[in-house]
Amino acid sequence: MVSAASTAGADAGFQRACGTPALPSTPLRFILYFVARYRWCYLAMLLLETANASCGILVPYAVNRIIKGVVGAQGQSMGLVEALQTPLLLFVGFCLGELVFGRAAGAIQIRLGPRQRQNVTRQLYHYLQHHSHGYLANNFAGALAHRISETSMGVTQTLWSLITEFWPIAIVIGVSVVLLFHAHPQLGGFAALWAAGFVGLSYVLARRCQPHAHRASAARSETTGTVVDSVANLTSAKLFARLGFEREHLDGVLRQELKAVRRSNGYSERVRWFQFSSAAALKIGVLWFALQLWGRGLIGVGDFVMAVSLCLLIINEARNLSRRFLEFFEYVGNVSNGVSTIVRPHELVDRPQAPPLQVRQGRVELRGVDFGYAAGHPVFRRLDVTIPAGQSVGLVGLSGSGKSTFVSLLLRLYDPQGGAVLIDGQDIRSTTQASLHAQLSLIPQDPTLFHRSLMENIRYGRPEASDAEVVEAARLASAHDFIARIPEGYQSMVGERGVKLSGGQRQRIAIARVILKDAPIVILDEATSSLDSITEKAIQDTLERVMHGKTVIVVAHRLSTIAHLDRILVFHQGEIVEDGSHEELLARRGAFYALWSKQAEGFLPEAEGRPGPAAEPAAGPGVMTTGPASGLAPRPELPEPVLPEDDEPQGRHAPPDIALA
Repeated sequence: MVSAASTAGADAGFQRACGTPALPSTPLRFILYFVARYRWCYLAMLLLETANASCGILVPYAVNRIIKGVVGAQGQSMGLVEALQTPLLLFVGFCLGELVFGRAAGAIQIRLGPRQRQNVTRQLYHYLQHHSHGYLANNFAGALAHRISETSMGVTQTLWSLITEFWPIAIVIGVSVVLLFHAHPQLGGFAALWAAGFVGLSYVLARRCQPHAHRASAARSETTGTVVDSVANLTSAKLFARLGFEREHLDGVLRQELKAVRRSNGYSERVRWFQFSSAAALKIGVLWFALQLWGRGLIGVGDFVMAVSLCLLIINEARNLSRRFLEFFEYVGNVSNGVSTIVRPHELVDRPQAPPLQVRQGRVELRGVDFGYAAGHPVFRRLDVTIPAGQSVGLVGLSGSGKSTFVSLLLRLYDPQGGAVLIDGQDIRSTTQASLHAQLSLIPQDPTLFHRSLMENIRYGRPEASDAEVVEAARLASAHDFIARIPEGYQSMVGERGVKLSGGQRQRIAIARVILKDAPIVILDEATSSLDSITEKAIQDTLERVMHGKTVIVVAHRLSTIAHLDRILVFHQGEIVEDGSHEELLARRGAFYALWSKQAEGFLPEAEGRPGPAAEPAAGPGVMTTGPASGLAPRPELPEPVLPEDDEPQGRHAPPDIALA
């Protein structure tokens, strides 16, 4: 990815990922950035709207010419009609011009609007993709998607407000004042003063109304969130007999919303009083002025009619100006919120001209690594680890000991503050992130899937794979049988985040995806914890075959799953306190032995405390104890209960007799 120096027109010192759009970080420049791509379309719209508004406001001028000709005639005759041919043609031309120019601008608008929204959405999403894991962890996915949608709409609505609302109003007022000045300077001066005062006060009132409108909008959002939360947990409310409580809770939120909306509507009503009062003042003032001037013989009947007509046109265009200002500020606010949330410096970027990672063996090394999520709270201090190519290594330790941080650094979800993470001797910070992730496969403890077909989800591991290869990967992951029982088979949709599948089924799809990817380095984070014992044994045997010759790193919470690995690293408070094979570590009767002795139901306890030597005989793989100091005799391992092929689906609406509806 790239520094600010390599993105022309970007903010100085603003770090952006290579290939991402150089989106400006201020609302005005952000909007102008997207205007530039379609500048000729916007210019055409501006000219057409100018012509449209000018034709509309010049219609009274043509009527003025016609009335002057009629009033000055000595009698009624067809000759008079022929003499009025020029003003009549002007009138017809202005009416047709208003129609043609207005619809031409509309034709551009209906074609440009969707393209512009898609353009903003596409580029914001592209930019968002390159934010770090930490950024995504601190922002809700739904909120980010909403920001993208709001911003794309906000850019379009802001431009439409300027081009199709404010600009035509400016043309109408400007041309009207010129025509009224031409009729009589006092009429023009009165209209100019009224316009300046009306526009200025409308802007000020809209600014003052904006906080009330925002609070009302926030209150409505709060109500919507409350309803969604309550509906999502409706089953819990029924089971706890709290339906009445939920209604009362919603009533409280609705009361708060009503207060905010009333304040906003009350202020808006006061603004309307100003608008209608100003409109009345203009109508009365212009009519009175025009009558006075006509009575003194300073203007003719045509000018009198034109003045009244222009007055009505100005009022029609400007009556809702405060509302338009308020909407405009809301659109700009949406753009500003989106820009401030998404268009921020990228946290992890590739170095300029970084080469792709070349993995020939798969040797992993952490050399003198210092890392902490927050200043003053280090996780690792000068950590040194070397994992030879082709070795299978288990990472064990209590929660918070550093296992997940080790994996996160290897995946380059974060960069170390000191030292380096190397693969085959290459510092992963000096290579591209895309090439790094192409050489690594991760099976997380709780995998999530795309709301796409099963075929597409498995093929995500290698997009060019054939259907036969996808099916073979599913067979190896023990997923083919349950997929075959579903009516639509591999074309079945899995629901949002795979909600239509059970936990074990999602795990098998994730394993099939990794098998298909066939990366040289594989990371498993308790990858078989959601499976029944028979399926787990089958998949572990499969993984041993397909992972043969690969570098495998297993994060384990159930120690029996790593007993067969080449090597085990025991973590405690960011340090590796033991390193060796399963048998070697048990024989040492140290930290690993203590963890092995303390595990309950095959899993490590959550309790912290540095593991140390245990007082009782070594517990083998088939022995469970209550802990080294319990004084209880060890009991033999009981056979694990065999679960059905598929546990109950986790989706709320999935039928109980089939895992995927």
